[in-house]
Amino acid sequence: MATTLDINIRVDVLEPAELTEQERRAMQLAREAANDAYAPYSNFLVGAALLLEDGSLFKGSNQENAAYPSGLCAERTALFAVSAHHPNKKIKLLAVTARRRSESNFIPAMPCGACRQVMGEYEHKQQENMPVLLQAPDGKFYRFRSVADLLPFQFTKDSL
Repeated sequence: MATTLDINIRVDVLEPAELTEQERRAMQLAREAANDAYAPYSNFLVGAALLLEDGSLFKGSNQENAAYPSGLCAERTALFAVSAHHPNKKIKLLAVTARRRSESNFIPAMPCGACRQVMGEYEHKQQENMPVLLQAPDGKFYRFRSVADLLPFQFTKDSL
């Protein structure tokens, strides 16, 4: 007989005033990164920022290409760059936001499946949760305490 597995995740829904100083700094950098995105085809500007264990911040933005599969999302741009330059530093937070080129307000942008898989890989690599802060509707923010909340059934090196 089949059984059911219920999965519960915890997401903090925060007002801007409830963000920590580090979260505010990371989200501000993610917004700056979105403004620098190369998105001439979709006009959907996405920015990501990573806070490392030493307090340093790094950003990434989506990079489109006329050959669509050749582009890269903001989250992976930031993660790959940090891993290339600081392979042994732990990531303490990933912040993501977006806006349409024709608008000034930032809007929610949920990481795609490929980004969630890569985010999970880095969380698994550092053997420590990597909180994720996402722009939410109505000027609020979603704080996930772990990438596992965004991708509960991950494929990891342990699966090989």
